[in-house]
Amino acid sequence: MVLQLGVLAAAAYIYAVAELAPIGAMPSIAVDLHVSQSRVGMLTAAYALISVLTTVPMVRWTARWPRRRVLVLTLVSLTASQLLSALAPGLVLLAASRVLCALTHGLMWSIIAPIGARLVPASHTARATTAVYVGTSAALIIGNPLTASMSQAWGWRPAVLVVAVVAGVVTVLARWCLPVLNTDSVAGQKNSLHIGIGDTRLLTLCVITLIGVTAHFASYTFVVPIVGQITGADGRGQAVLLAAYGAVGLVSMTVLARSADRRPRTSISVTLAVLCSAFVVLASTASGGAAVPGTAAILIWGGCAAVLPPMLQAAVIKACPQYAERASAWYVTAFQIGIVAGSVGGGAVYGNHGVLPVVAMSAVLFAVTLAAFVSATRRVRVECPARPRWPADPVCRWVSPPAVPGRR
Repeated sequence: MVLQLGVLAAAAYIYAVAELAPIGAMPSIAVDLHVSQSRVGMLTAAYALISVLTTVPMVRWTARWPRRRVLVLTLVSLTASQLLSALAPGLVLLAASRVLCALTHGLMWSIIAPIGARLVPASHTARATTAVYVGTSAALIIGNPLTASMSQAWGWRPAVLVVAVVAGVVTVLARWCLPVLNTDSVAGQKNSLHIGIGDTRLLTLCVITLIGVTAHFASYTFVVPIVGQITGADGRGQAVLLAAYGAVGLVSMTVLARSADRRPRTSISVTLAVLCSAFVVLASTASGGAAVPGTAAILIWGGCAAVLPPMLQAAVIKACPQYAERASAWYVTAFQIGIVAGSVGGGAVYGNHGVLPVVAMSAVLFAVTLAAFVSATRRVRVECPARPRWPADPVCRWVSPPAVPGRR
């Protein structure tokens, strides 16, 4: 089981590295292809947009396939995409090669956490989801800086080839060590797309996710100037602080995974409250001169921002145990829309007003997210089997309590 979860984390890691590779390799790509860095930057935005548009259709198309086959398909697409990218003679063909893995990006994230949940007892859903998300945090701490360094030392094409080789190795491991995991009967139904749309709990969690992700990426898109202005750190100091930001996130995921299984509603609520408080501190220190509280708030932001996505996806899986993958598709779509909304909204605010309004906007949006989550889950409890019939009961369930006569 540990090896299988490790392979899932590796798949998440290499997908995250490939998605953000153009950011670290941007100068090298721009020089080699004779284009501006702003045009290279559009590769990441286009990738996210394609993922938003294709996630739910791709999940529906593969609904009847064994889960291992679907995951291997996404990894083969990623490997082929990186190989084609390394050979692309121009920006247009480079963008076209990235479409191949962008098409399967949302599909991969829709199935990978439910696969992890099906590999463990019902009481360990959040821990399995967190284990998968460790790959994403490792990509931010290790993978993306390493890709940027390789691009500077060797050129961007060899760096992309290394990503392709790693993706190929992960593909072989996934095919070798993961069980087949046939889809459940509900997920395989022809019209199961409409089941997800009609679930109020799922839609509520997706809206909450969208607002929370927008709050995070409104500021995270400009994390470098935020760190510089609030802490006064120079280029090297900023790099160290950003590495610490990622490391704190990795530690918090490990520490809080058990709590997310035992007390999911409390864990999510506390995480959102701490995030809101951290951004209030950042807003109060945005003018500079308060490096210590500003640094502490940035590290707290990193810890909470890393642990919140697996908590929310685990909540989605628990709310919709009969069609966890279709529910995850809606979650991933909401997440990607939040990335685009946060980046665009934060860019508009930052470009016109600077750092303070951006972090203040994130604080307000996190407060809205917290209020919405508390209100939506006020009369909902999480029900886990006392003795999970593993793997027949793949997840715990979020259920509403029975109505009390005479009480509204």
